[in-house]
Amino acid sequence: MRSSSNPVFSSLSQDSARGATQLGGAGRATFQQGQYGQQGFGAQPGYGTPQVQPQFGADTRPMTIDDVVTKTAITLGLLSVVGVLAFTLIDGNPGLLMPLLLVGGIGGLITVLVATFARKMDSAPVTLTYGAFEGLFVGAATYLFTIDLQSTGGVLGAVGSAILGTIGVFVGMLFVYKTGAVRVTPKFTRFMSAALVGVLFAALGSILLSFFTGTNPLYNGGPIAIAFCLLCIGLAAFSFLLDFDNADRLVRAGAPAKMAWGVALGLTVTLVWLYIEILRLMSYFRN
Repeated sequence: MRSSSNPVFSSLSQDSARGATQLGGAGRATFQQGQYGQQGFGAQPGYGTPQVQPQFGADTRPMTIDDVVTKTAITLGLLSVVGVLAFTLIDGNPGLLMPLLLVGGIGGLITVLVATFARKMDSAPVTLTYGAFEGLFVGAATYLFTIDLQSTGGVLGAVGSAILGTIGVFVGMLFVYKTGAVRVTPKFTRFMSAALVGVLFAALGSILLSFFTGTNPLYNGGPIAIAFCLLCIGLAAFSFLLDFDNADRLVRAGAPAKMAWGVALGLTVTLVWLYIEILRLMSYFRN
């Protein structure tokens, strides 16, 4: 099973492959070949029709796309509610902006690390905890990037545009994946992994540079910052292809239904990243 540049999906793929050893006889062989289970995000050539259908208990039935959609919707719903509450609290007391931003960002990062390295991708509490932390982060970041609109009442318009942009990119990349316009190959996966690592180091380097120079060229709203933001939006968009491919493979491999929580976590990570980058880009052009 191909690994993703998204650490959550990478761990999910590894766990799914290991799960094959827990099935015996023909069931294990079918798991390894990825020839049973529901259809995924988009049909890809090269997969056979179901030949052997293993027996699953109520708590180990194969994961379906319905499971992925339901768990992702629950996670995003919690994130949205917490985000609105965080924004409202900051609007009433702006001094809460940085505390909530840091708590949400650091808490979300720690939760993802726990899910990835402690093998908790199938845990509903871990995924929902991430949704709550990211709700704090998204609410605070939304206030930060729309602070110039507080007096004009244009916050809802800016947020609505960012949400529509995020949904549009998500749907567009889903269409690209289903039509096979861009195929997720090992070479493509390696390229995306290298690009994401490069962006991460560039961002960290820019933050360290700001400590010594007082300026941050990647986040000061200048031409370089705009170009970097566009690059991040592009990488986030193409990351959806990796997410769809790994979720599709988990479904085809008959991974346990509880792993849908890990898929929801991985998709939410990418969606939040894309939303924040779009909102940040919009703030640059306004300023």
